Amino acid sequence: MMKLSCFKAYDIRGKLGVELDEGIAYRIGRAYGEYSKPRRVAVGSDVRLSSEALKLALAEGLMDSGAGVIDLGLTGTEEVYFAAFHLDVDGGIEVTASHNPLDYNGMKLVRRGAQPISGDSGLDDIRRLAERNEFPPVSRRGTLQRLSVLDDYVAHLLGYINPGNLGPLRLVVNAGNGAAGHVIDAIEAGLKQAGAPLEFIKLHHQPDGTFPHGIPNPLLPENRAATAEAVRQHQADMGIAWDGDFDRCFLFDENGEFIEGYYIVGLLAEAFLLKHPGEKIIHDPRLTWNTIDIVTGAGGVPIQCKTGHAFIKERMRAENAIYGGEMSAHHYFRDFAYCDSGMIPWLLAAELVSARKQPLSRLVGECILAFPCSGEINYRVENVAQVVDRVLAYFAGDRPLLDRTDGISLEFPEWRFNLRASNTEPLLRLNVEARGDAALVGRRVAEIAALIGGA
Repeated sequence: MMKLSCFKAYDIRGKLGVELDEGIAYRIGRAYGEYSKPRRVAVGSDVRLSSEALKLALAEGLMDSGAGVIDLGLTGTEEVYFAAFHLDVDGGIEVTASHNPLDYNGMKLVRRGAQPISGDSGLDDIRRLAERNEFPPVSRRGTLQRLSVLDDYVAHLLGYINPGNLGPLRLVVNAGNGAAGHVIDAIEAGLKQAGAPLEFIKLHHQPDGTFPHGIPNPLLPENRAATAEAVRQHQADMGIAWDGDFDRCFLFDENGEFIEGYYIVGLLAEAFLLKHPGEKIIHDPRLTWNTIDIVTGAGGVPIQCKTGHAFIKERMRAENAIYGGEMSAHHYFRDFAYCDSGMIPWLLAAELVSARKQPLSRLVGECILAFPCSGEINYRVENVAQVVDRVLAYFAGDRPLLDRTDGISLEFPEWRFNLRASNTEPLLRLNVEARGDAALVGRRVAEIAALIGGA
């Protein structure tokens, strides 16, 4: 029995030729079919050079299990999510490695209604079946159908805004040579037909699996320069950049300044509560004060949840929350089957800029001043538990409020921090925020970093 190391806590990711190849993709298809007994499954793939072949091998496995396969073609992850709740299918699989290195690929799996399949909800069972590789003989083979859901998907996206509310805006859009380009084009056509006066300036727009400008991951500061410079050069109102499978989008204001995802959570929460007062908003524990302040001020109900898409989606369903946001630029929407989307956020932000008649810098500027933060800082450590105990002991005399929703969150009158272990690497992730005192953030980061380094 072959152990498959490409199965992770929430998805499948592995090095090509070592952890993932077409033979393993076929076995995953057979295992998904054996486990779920689906009638039909939607599949799609990103722009990586290996993705199409892996998707076809996956489809062969699904069809040999008796499932019909709908091939959506070149897609971002959320197009598969959309198909899984829009079409009469029993699940969906996107072949993608998102922002991982070039020699990696992977898969994201959902069941009917785009409900996630992760370690504790079926992914471990699928792994065991794929490892065992003892499938029944092929008795009734499923068929393959090619179908585009692009028109229906874009119509759904545009339903989150009123195109008539959009004022004249110039937007820099950077697809990073990933999968987002065709969706941007379709949204542009839909907005033009609706009479919305938006101008799109397109960077690295064509899909290219060699990623000539580097793997698209705007969360890394070194990957932001092209978008920022284009915003300034074209005097644009906003810049938007996506990762490879565009389930995350990153916003830049009219000055080309990158906006931390934390402040976008508050912005989108406000956008929803303006239209739907009293609704529940889910947020992660890493940075919280700005989100809580905005949500309560707008008459909503803020609810904290452990970091990670499986936890956020589960809590949103339980609470019937209209929106959930993580500071890592994952944004989840009730009307999108509680899934994350990298297209809905920037549409809402553009509508808010237009409706308020204020630039994006002003919409988030007061929040940044009121609740300055460190952003996420990673530390490689040998013994995570030992470091966390040292930090807790150091601050124990100050009697802070302690929350263990995810790692440890310690709250003091004028500042707070969250320290949590990575799910996948020997890393500690630190986030610090304060009330109106950016210098205090810097001092506390240095203080905690010294504790981490001394453990």
